[in-house]
Amino acid sequence: MANIKSKYSFEICEEHDIDCKGYDAIVFVSSNDHEIRNEKLRKSTSEYLKLDPTLKSEIGILPLTGFTTEKLVYAPTGPLDVDYDDVRSLKETAIKGIQRALKAGVKRPLVVLEEHAKFPKSELVTLLGILEGLYVPIQVRELAPENLPTIEKLGIYTSNKDKTSSLVQQALILDRGLCVARDIGWGDPERMAPPKVQEYVQNILSNSSVKVDVISDINVLTKEYPLFEAVNRAASVVERHRGRIIYLEYNPPDPSTVQETIFLVGKGVTYDTGGADVKAGGIMAGMSRDKCGAAAVAGFMHIVDLLKPEHVRVVAGMSMVRNSIGSNCYVADELIKARSGALVRIGNTDAEGRMVMADVLCRMKELALDAINPHLFTVATLTGHAYLTVGPGYSVVMDNGPAKCAGTSRRLYDAGEVFADPFEISTIRREDLQFHRGIARGDDVMQCNNNPSSRTPRGHQGPAGFLLLSSGLDKHGSGNEKPLKYSHLDIAGSAGDFPKPATGAPILALANAFLLS
Repeated sequence: MANIKSKYSFEICEEHDIDCKGYDAIVFVSSNDHEIRNEKLRKSTSEYLKLDPTLKSEIGILPLTGFTTEKLVYAPTGPLDVDYDDVRSLKETAIKGIQRALKAGVKRPLVVLEEHAKFPKSELVTLLGILEGLYVPIQVRELAPENLPTIEKLGIYTSNKDKTSSLVQQALILDRGLCVARDIGWGDPERMAPPKVQEYVQNILSNSSVKVDVISDINVLTKEYPLFEAVNRAASVVERHRGRIIYLEYNPPDPSTVQETIFLVGKGVTYDTGGADVKAGGIMAGMSRDKCGAAAVAGFMHIVDLLKPEHVRVVAGMSMVRNSIGSNCYVADELIKARSGALVRIGNTDAEGRMVMADVLCRMKELALDAINPHLFTVATLTGHAYLTVGPGYSVVMDNGPAKCAGTSRRLYDAGEVFADPFEISTIRREDLQFHRGIARGDDVMQCNNNPSSRTPRGHQGPAGFLLLSSGLDKHGSGNEKPLKYSHLDIAGSAGDFPKPATGAPILALANAFLLS
């Protein structure tokens, strides 16, 4: 764990005494339905809570009596509805609490964690919130680190000293993956252009258990990934914007222990102008976040490397591209033969996300045919329709037939619920495939209509139908000789809209579902 701690700019210590020396404030996240278990802390705060009722819902900085540390940052969640609130309330309050401590000049906070009866992972999720609140965006770290307050030391105390070390280790491993996703997702269109993402990923995963393979040759991309290269065409004339397909692969040391093989494809559009169907009217701003699917895939693979699970093999593809506009850009009406052999008619250049993933998904399909218990995923900030359907903070999962039979959507839903990384479940229906079948003579697939997804019926399920048809996965359904499980994850609602923080979703749900359970 010392190696993981060294990745932080501050010292991290597990403490077994709540009254230990070396800290200038205690940070405590509380909820109205939870009585403080530590008797000394409870006695020290009870009079203040009686004196000031606003402390039930507002963060307060209180003097501590009887403690070596003289200051308490008391962060209440406010009232929690037993039917509708979830563990995110603790995480959100932890973020606000530690940031309030920073504003108060705290340099050495001691975070006191207590179990919450309703939330089995409450301590872990609260600590992840603390760490998220301390995250500094990559370009601020590089260009102006003095612009954000930092700490010197972070202490962590739990009531059960036997589990403190393992709790902290798990939190740090998960946070490192989230930090990778935030770095890539938060980086601007130049700092995290495709070649820069390649450089960042290779640096993070150097000397690791994850093999990195990068495809950048235009001739290879044109021949083997023609849908990807169509999107890359305009950007390819600018060297610093040229696309990359980054493959990441983890194999356990003993292949005989593998019980499941996970294939991930992440959408990594470093900036989306819309292409020839340009995003006009001020809706282009924030499109540097269109790479958060690939960012999450990279973060997940970093966690895989740190955990080194024996039961799972993981293969991931990051489709890194800039959807630029110019004389070399692809346009509607083009007919392109996909890697799968399907003839795809272009309907809208602003539907580039599905394009850059389809050929990579086809490649994963080819590998999956010989893999142990394979499951394929696409992860993308794909549609505004998903955002409108479920709202901010939620990912959407939808299964093909074999994945639905395996209960994958529910597996992710349950895994995300306890880790404050929630999913909502949608269903792929016959209309979603019918909508994308070719219309013109000889066409196999229609890429998109020329309306935004938000004005298209079933606007977030349809792209899953396109990905099935264009990759050839439609030929591996439940009734076929070799069925393959496939789930599409639309994270448009959960990735974090600029200028708000990039979240790293759905890393925690994926990790809990496939690595930790």
